[in-house]
Amino acid sequence: MQISIFDDALRHNFFPITALRSTGDLRVGILKLRQRLLAAFDDEDTSIVIDESLQKLYRQRHPDWNVNTLTAGDALFINSRLQLTPELHSSISTLCSGCKLVCGDTVLAARVECTAREIHAAQLPELFASCKTEETTAQCWEYTWQFIGRNAAMIEEDFQEYFYDKNNFFETELGVTILNPYDVWIGEGASLKPGVIIDASDGPVVIDEDAVIMAQAVIIGPAYIGKKSRIKVGAKIYEGTSIGPVCKVGGEVEESIFLGYANKQHDGFLGHSYLGEWVNLGADTNNSDLKNTYKNVSMYFYPEKKQRDTGETFVGCIIGDHSKTGINATINTGAVIGVGCNLFGGDLIGGFVPDFSWGSGKNLTSYRFDKWAETASRVKERRGLVLTDTEKQLYTRVNDKKMAT
Repeated sequence: MQISIFDDALRHNFFPITALRSTGDLRVGILKLRQRLLAAFDDEDTSIVIDESLQKLYRQRHPDWNVNTLTAGDALFINSRLQLTPELHSSISTLCSGCKLVCGDTVLAARVECTAREIHAAQLPELFASCKTEETTAQCWEYTWQFIGRNAAMIEEDFQEYFYDKNNFFETELGVTILNPYDVWIGEGASLKPGVIIDASDGPVVIDEDAVIMAQAVIIGPAYIGKKSRIKVGAKIYEGTSIGPVCKVGGEVEESIFLGYANKQHDGFLGHSYLGEWVNLGADTNNSDLKNTYKNVSMYFYPEKKQRDTGETFVGCIIGDHSKTGINATINTGAVIGVGCNLFGGDLIGGFVPDFSWGSGKNLTSYRFDKWAETASRVKERRGLVLTDTEKQLYTRVNDKKMAT
């Protein structure tokens, strides 16, 4: 049976982070949403169904994946936003052909006899329309700030499911301190320098393959450090932090998620925040994650084009791909910074910063796209990668939408 992880129309709820990626590629805990679902529904024949605008990019990046392509036969479709539980896993696994599992208006899963065909996410409601409906109560991820609030718990769950080994054994450099080593997993090629403290007393810590933890850094679990990432000298990584691959992180970080290829190399505080790829925070950039009034934090919500109450007391900022801050930047509680921004100066950055903005505080202009593309190309070249024409077309589309509003 083919397993297909699909995005639905609520992908836009997670903008700016999903402006250039599938919902299934959002990270919470140790894994991405898609990775967690595919691990739970293990099958050799898998595919993803995503927005048509992302199809060319994903096919280029993942030539071995079935992207928006169905093979003939029995197919089980699973919503990428699903928060899986053992009970829900059982209900989906036993779903009969021609049936769909729904919660309210959301299709959680559907089992369909398919013909070999090309398909994209917007066509799925038509494919599922004739399926017999089975009602259930289940939760799906709805907003980006939910990932921040649940990240520590998800690291715990992922560790127990995929990393915990009571016979875990590793060697470290002289001078490295490991507290509660049974809740620590260190991948092959990872390096911990003298003076490093890994404290798993209150939650697990995973140091993935080829990561480097430099001298005097402290990591407090639950925490995840991704492949080939580098934690700088004296860094303080607190609980609830997930750092994806190829990041450089220093200073103080708490309850935050880095998708990957992002830099916060220098001193400064980042708390309760979600960063896309290729983000760079300048030296002494700081953000607030708690209002002085201790009231709930509101954030800009792209689908409604206005602020929305998150229902959370601690929320920092959300920063889209390829956005940057200069030295001594200050980011206010609940700020949402769009894709491709370049922000600098001493003015407080707050509220909503539209995609491809340039400037400081409220004195913002549009970032010239050709200049942005030059910088983005240079940034990727430093990692041995290329800003492809397909990527440029997608970023151009984001910029055009911004200019039209």
